[in-house]
Amino acid sequence: MDIFNKVVDYEVVKKLFFDEMKLLYSGFGGVGTPPSLIDCLIESGVKEVNLIGNDAGFPWIGIGKFIVLKRAKSLIASHIGSNPIAGELMHEGKLKVEFSPQGILNERIRAGGVGLNGILTDVGKGTILAENKTVVKIDNKEFLFESPLTGDVGIVHAAKADTFGNLTFNKTARNNNPIIAMAGKTTIVEADEIVAMGQLDPEEVVVPGIYVNYLVPSGGINWKWIWEIPDKRSQKEHPLK
Repeated sequence: MDIFNKVVDYEVVKKLFFDEMKLLYSGFGGVGTPPSLIDCLIESGVKEVNLIGNDAGFPWIGIGKFIVLKRAKSLIASHIGSNPIAGELMHEGKLKVEFSPQGILNERIRAGGVGLNGILTDVGKGTILAENKTVVKIDNKEFLFESPLTGDVGIVHAAKADTFGNLTFNKTARNNNPIIAMAGKTTIVEADEIVAMGQLDPEEVVVPGIYVNYLVPSGGINWKWIWEIPDKRSQKEHPLK
């Protein structure tokens, strides 16, 4: 591959997904999650995937579309309340879920991305979150050791990219995209707009292209779904009916 032009089609990146992989995915309730890459993941047919991301999306938006197909083996997330199917699968023992406070989760991913061996925190002490975790004492204060998180593949959604993979984001859709880009062994970026090298203002670049392995153009997303009430959608549109 030409390192100065990382743009490929979806058939190329589809082959990068594999059974039982650890998949880092960006987004907050679907916003900032790469929609076309999620569809590509589904079409790849992979199963027993270990997911790491902020949440479980919605049943019809973001990573939730993959979870409802029962092809995820485990999930590390800060919450799953927006996806009742994920909750059902967890209680049925069909999806192993590890909850991590949102800030701690992001810091664990960041630690993985920069090569740290973990982080220490007092968040979660004395709660169920502390079960089976190592306690470290420093200056007579106790901290929980939190392990770093990395993924075999990380999928990211950018507003704009140049062909080298320098990335910019759209307001809050930036969320955890930068740290996901850092922590994936292979990072795939879906970009709404791709321009030639030199066309991005260096001051607006959030993620440098050194972290990006592959770029694909976005196929877009029907954003009105986020605001619609699911029960008012037709059976054809709603995957849960």
